[in-house]
Amino acid sequence: MPFVSIRLAGTATKDQKSAIVADVTRSLVERLGKNPAAVQIVIEEVSTENYGAGGVLIADRDAPKSEGDAHAVPSQ
Repeated sequence: MPFVSIRLAGTATKDQKSAIVADVTRSLVERLGKNPAAVQIVIEEVSTENYGAGGVLIADRDAPKSEGDAHAVPSQ
């Protein structure tokens, strides 16, 4: 029985999560010959205030930057 755990930074709509479950299930059926009824999928939404990368909270990294923000990434 395949068990798939997916963690998302932030949130997704019910429709998006439903599509993810359908896509992952279909992939395991097509690629590994698994019975779709046996595929277990858990989607965990992690608050961007509880997840960091590169030394910065995702919530802070994705927050809109003011023009005078010395930490803002320059636009290209």
